[in-house]
Amino acid sequence: MSKTVADIMTRDPLYISPEAPLREAIKLLAEHHISGLPVVNQKGKLVGVIADTDIMWQETGVVLPPYVVLLDSVIYLQNPAHYQEEIHKALGQTVEEVMSKHPITTTPNKSLKDVAKTMLEKDIHRLPVVDEQGKLAGILTRGDIVREMASNLD
Repeated sequence: MSKTVADIMTRDPLYISPEAPLREAIKLLAEHHISGLPVVNQKGKLVGVIADTDIMWQETGVVLPPYVVLLDSVIYLQNPAHYQEEIHKALGQTVEEVMSKHPITTTPNKSLKDVAKTMLEKDIHRLPVVDEQGKLAGILTRGDIVREMASNLD
């Protein structure tokens, strides 16, 4: 029988609230040697994910999008909406301001093979596991999958 997400996911994972100061998220990531956290509201519902890549904007700053000026008009060569998102993340002070909203999720009953394929194709490092109500049930990481593979080598 094929393994499911529920068989190897981490139950009761660390999480953070959207209202938390960004510095709290940075401390949790550093102290626990992890690269991301689910963001859960007061009702226990998953509302986002904050990852080290979201936080890196604080250190790197924002690169202006390329543009040209033609007849007193500014023409952007890249979508300026993306630039707005980068500024927001670079200046954000709370988890909600910096987190990635609408993360890809999975459910406990999904096959491990299918979820691993999705993670690989979409370059996802951690996948929140939610129940039918959208509440956080666990988290599945690439490391969990590799450990499961290693346990089957014996």
